[in-house]
Amino acid sequence: MSNPEDNWSSKNYTWIADKEEGYIAGRIISQEGDNFVVELDNGDKRTVHGNDLQKMNPPKFDKVEDMADLTHLNEASVVHNLRLRYHSNLIYTYSGLFLVAVNPYFKIQIYNDQYIQNYKGKKRGEAEPHIYATSDMAYLDMLQDHENQSLLITGESGAGKTENTKKVIQYLAAIAGGHGKDKSGNLEDQILQANPILESFGNAQTVRNNNSSRFGKFIRIEFNASGQIGGANIKKYLFEKSRVTHQTPKERNYHVFYQLLKGGDEELKSKSK
Repeated sequence: MSNPEDNWSSKNYTWIADKEEGYIAGRIISQEGDNFVVELDNGDKRTVHGNDLQKMNPPKFDKVEDMADLTHLNEASVVHNLRLRYHSNLIYTYSGLFLVAVNPYFKIQIYNDQYIQNYKGKKRGEAEPHIYATSDMAYLDMLQDHENQSLLITGESGAGKTENTKKVIQYLAAIAGGHGKDKSGNLEDQILQANPILESFGNAQTVRNNNSSRFGKFIRIEFNASGQIGGANIKKYLFEKSRVTHQTPKERNYHVFYQLLKGGDEELKSKSK
């Protein structure tokens, strides 16, 4: 019996660049020197230079959790895998040591207490890629190795840096917070409640993001010998001071000014004119 993967490989599938889709799939049907004739799924044919072809992975790699496992690790394959996972509401994907997050731009129900418990104490690979899994791995490494751990969250404006930072804090507060009955003023809640205040004074609406952070944050969470949260501090840097006096067209000042105007009393509003 023939192997389905062998049959697939014999069809010479490939990726080619496309102005609208980024990359589209095709099948090499002939070669003329350094150029290849590629037949697209819709039957159209394009002549493409060999340097512009990117190899396609077999279907068994569709929606793979770790892109380091791809046989052909190229830009087209990475984009294709992220797209497939995104359309299945799988917004997190591993890429070796890194966790790639694609902002869904809508609320997705993967951050509740049940999810927190599902990732608590799990090894990588025992559950779907998630910011909780990365947070738990850092927490366990800290306990086992007795060494400080760092999570670096980067990305362009609107990528989800602020929200994923909140999820890290939420997860650590849930698994390493106190267990007293009075939860109104405990330390982990104070850490979580500091975010809206920071966002009021440091976030603003831009043309790309309605809640864009205009500063960098370094959040340090300290743990005691038993692994519970014992303290925290937040340092800001690279604050965009110029926004206070000048905003580019279609952008706004910091949230706090609008919040004061909307929620302040008449005396405050009169002083602000």
